[in-house]
Amino acid sequence: MKNQSVKNNIDWISVFIYIALVILGWLNIYSSSLLSTDGTYQKQLIFIGCTIPLIFVVLFVDGKFYEKYASIIFGVSLLSLAGLFLFGKTIAGQRCWYAIGSFTLQPSEFAKAATSLALAKYLSDTQINLKETNRQLQALAIVFLPVMLILPQPDPGSALIYSVFILVLFREGLPSWYVWTGFITILLFVLTLVLEPYAVILIALGVLIIIHFKGRAVDRNIILSAILLAVMSGFVLSVDYVFDNVFKQHHRDRFNILLGKTVDMKGIGYNTNQSEIAIGSGGWIGKGFLEGTQTKGGFVPEQHTDYIFTTVGEEWGFAGSLVVILLFVGLFLRVIYLAERQKTKFSRVYGYCVAGILFTHFFVNIAMVIGIFPTIGVPLPFFSYGGSGLWGFTILLFIFLKMDANKVNEW
Repeated sequence: MKNQSVKNNIDWISVFIYIALVILGWLNIYSSSLLSTDGTYQKQLIFIGCTIPLIFVVLFVDGKFYEKYASIIFGVSLLSLAGLFLFGKTIAGQRCWYAIGSFTLQPSEFAKAATSLALAKYLSDTQINLKETNRQLQALAIVFLPVMLILPQPDPGSALIYSVFILVLFREGLPSWYVWTGFITILLFVLTLVLEPYAVILIALGVLIIIHFKGRAVDRNIILSAILLAVMSGFVLSVDYVFDNVFKQHHRDRFNILLGKTVDMKGIGYNTNQSEIAIGSGGWIGKGFLEGTQTKGGFVPEQHTDYIFTTVGEEWGFAGSLVVILLFVGLFLRVIYLAERQKTKFSRVYGYCVAGILFTHFFVNIAMVIGIFPTIGVPLPFFSYGGSGLWGFTILLFIFLKMDANKVNEW
């Protein structure tokens, strides 16, 4: 088939949604930082301007480059994360940035694209079968290597995003028990924080009894059920120790506030409380652009970064928030649609990684802002202030759009 230009083949629907989100993001950053003296919205405008040549570079590079050099890109990414322990700059207790004068760069934002490429490269090998234990471990190692470098920074928010790769692996054949194990672990952990440990163990015993008598004959293995109960009981009994001795105090405080065990509207719960007030005050149609009292008064800390959605809720109301949410959902669905029509496994897997990363950021950030998830510092893609985040998400998306534009040459 005759080669056609990227201009003709690129998915313009995704591009237009991207542009809309970036513009809307800047408008909200402008509103939330208008009274600040540090030039926040001007800096973000510069960051946005830098994305234009960045996009051209990503689209100019041959699509096969990303597959051919995926392992090298991943290796460089790991080195950049490891280098933070020696050369990184500490800001607000986190050693997550390289500083060049007043300019800072956060490598973990770019590591997501690098990890996606590495995972897609590994899974596209025709010899890979995720039913085999050694292949599962190798795939999981690709995911957890950057996590092990990000967690000690400490940056639990960025590390959390990598959990979405488990769903990508599941889509490509990873046994479902991995997903169920993760879900049950989280459920048991939260239940133990709310209830007494022995009450949780009794609930687990009841569920296993129901499964034993209601399940298929092949599932009625009393020895396996006993082993599962013992493992779950051991985990449940260890939760309090981990929570009290491994978690840091501010992490414990955030969980306690989220679960209603502590009320601290002036301390650790201040951000979330002010965020809920701001969003709730917006009503159906909002107070109007630049008219948000909570926003203008600076009552919501870090409003231009992790809490940027509070500006949307206060000034644009439910209607404006719905428009923003629909734009994000439209982008996720579009990327998934494009991923499914790819002609190579590498492109398809990478597309699912892109959709998963963007969705996880979106979901966790919105859940955090409205108070149903602990505050852990996860930015809203294309909205939150920051050059590293904007460039990282832009590279992540446009590498995939380049792959999709090239599919006409892969017959």
